[in-house]
Amino acid sequence: MLDDNTPAQESGKLACGDGEKEVALCEANEQGFKPAPEVNMTPSSRFLQVELELNVHLRRLTFSNPVRYIYNPLEYAWETHRCYVEKYCQTGQRILFLGMNPGPFGMAQTGVPFGEVKSVVDWLKITGEVGHPQNEHPKRRITGLACTQSEVSGARFWGFFRKLCGEPALFFRHCFVHNLCPLIFMSESGKNLTPPELLAAEREALLALCDIALCQAVQALGVSMVIGVGKVAEQRARRALSAADVNVRVEGIMHPSPRNPLANKGWEEVAKAKLVELDVMSLLSNP
Repeated sequence: MLDDNTPAQESGKLACGDGEKEVALCEANEQGFKPAPEVNMTPSSRFLQVELELNVHLRRLTFSNPVRYIYNPLEYAWETHRCYVEKYCQTGQRILFLGMNPGPFGMAQTGVPFGEVKSVVDWLKITGEVGHPQNEHPKRRITGLACTQSEVSGARFWGFFRKLCGEPALFFRHCFVHNLCPLIFMSESGKNLTPPELLAAEREALLALCDIALCQAVQALGVSMVIGVGKVAEQRARRALSAADVNVRVEGIMHPSPRNPLANKGWEEVAKAKLVELDVMSLLSNP
């Protein structure tokens, strides 16, 4: 189990290990990632193997203030996450929608990217038990699929595709959804800290690992286009995939976050126009 809030050491760093001694941050090329999963595995099995491998390396990282709590839903919400992947990750998908990292009332609760609870339970029909990070912030408790607080970004994201496709099978026939980084970071007060808010060296060590895993996931899925949800995810995906010579098109759509004033003025129309421009909308319509 990931130790999500190892007490601060004398150095002031928080370790992402299971009670392990603090270790220095390492560059990705020193981490010994295994080769991409075998091609004769199913897409969902290959994808899950990539994520499990990433978890191993993430546990070795340490983080300094302002990070005080770290949750990894790919640990404590693995059951619901695996349900999502095994149910919807399949052969023939061409588009990967890529978010940045979990939100406190989305994937942190459900294990599903943009995982607003109502969408996950009512539309995606995800089931399973959700555990707890080893240490939780008292204001950021994990209640899993029983969480009553809605995540606006997730409600907008999945709500849009529910209106567009009607049934999940139509969306997932050609598309899948993933986050670049599975970790959620919080300050002492419980404030959500996004990766750009981390110390530069620690952020780059984290994202270098996530970049490798993204490249392996894209190859495992065999998609031809990655659509970053938000500028940060788009830019990071373009950089990572280009550096690794992964031949895939990278585009982006506006993030549906309520902190984005433009998204609050009509995110669905903006997203629809962009997907029309990218020739994705035709894939999401019943023949």
